[in-house]
Amino acid sequence: MARTRRPYAAEFREQLMDLVCSVGDCYDNALSESFFASLECELLDQHRFRTQAEAKMAVFDYIEGFYNPHRRHSSIGQKSPINFERLHLAAAKDAA
Repeated sequence: MARTRRPYAAEFREQLMDLVCSVGDCYDNALSESFFASLECELLDQHRFRTQAEAKMAVFDYIEGFYNPHRRHSSIGQKSPINFERLHLAAAKDAA
């Protein structure tokens, strides 16, 4: 019997939280919680996945196809993460 999207999301969330969060570091936890709120609202609540592999591919596509290159983030001046990194690297090169 195929599982619904929620168990896949819970497994993924637990694995990723272990990777990105330090124990007792509220800034790491806030960042992760914000990301997962966006992921759940913009992807997981909108789709049902038949397999875990399908869910993983959808999450990868969301992160690499939308979240990093296009989604604007208020914490970095309404820029996408990729554009923010480009500007930061260009500024670092100019300063060197």
